[in-house]
Amino acid sequence: MRPRLSDYQHLVSGKVRDIYAIDEHTLLMVASDRISAFDFALEPAIPDKGRVLTATSQFFFDAINFPNHLAGPVDDERIPEEVLGRAFVVKKLQMLPFECVARGYLTGSGLKEYQANGTVCGIELPSGLVESSRLPEPIFTPATKAEQGEHDENVTYERVVKDLGADRAAQLCNATLTIYAQAAQIAEERGIILADTKFEFGLDSDGTLVLADEVLTPDSSRYWPADSYVEGEVQPSFDKQYVRNWLTSPESGWDKASETTPPALPDEIVSATRLRYIEAYERLSGKQFIDWVG
Repeated sequence: MRPRLSDYQHLVSGKVRDIYAIDEHTLLMVASDRISAFDFALEPAIPDKGRVLTATSQFFFDAINFPNHLAGPVDDERIPEEVLGRAFVVKKLQMLPFECVARGYLTGSGLKEYQANGTVCGIELPSGLVESSRLPEPIFTPATKAEQGEHDENVTYERVVKDLGADRAAQLCNATLTIYAQAAQIAEERGIILADTKFEFGLDSDGTLVLADEVLTPDSSRYWPADSYVEGEVQPSFDKQYVRNWLTSPESGWDKASETTPPALPDEIVSATRLRYIEAYERLSGKQFIDWVG
């Protein structure tokens, strides 16, 4: 018989995930249907989102050649029935305090910094780049991790060196770009551009660097359809950029600079976002979402 969720000690709730203690070595990581943007938790939730995130992460954990934090299968008997299909049993890790971002294209906060001074996280880029330009080569652009309600802050590679040492910083950079290259190739073969993505890493009990948290989901990545890509334009996306675009449109009535809580998402935005997440998973994995566990 599977345990109940209430049998486990709840440790923390993040913007999307809830973490529970299973024992001294393992945790239960549950992906909710919550959605966040601009470091705000939004209402209402997106139906099936937690299951899509879990399915997408599982696909890439299997596809990527790098140690990860999984400590059991998606139907592990330690996963309670009420969260089956949107939870992982994972190893306890010593998490490293940076979001490890790989960018292959120029957009978002990177574009804003580039327009201001020609750099992204202190990395000088060629002149003449525009919205959605492909970079000469992918770059490692770390950020500090923000608590809920706080903002992630892009930092330089030198900041990572200062905090973690040169060897660990180089290891994070190399791992980030290596994993990005593998994932970008998988996406490209399926007609999708992986514009950028962020990873989190931790150290296991042996000191091995391990890929953790979610990986290459529409929450942590920008995915664009390759057949409609046009440099110089904002790209249609399979990720939550769709929600960000609505929030910053006149239609929402919300001023991002105000730091006030964003308005509730309309039903049509919720429905369209759900379909985009599912389409991303199905196109990337080649599987039907209906077949996912749970």
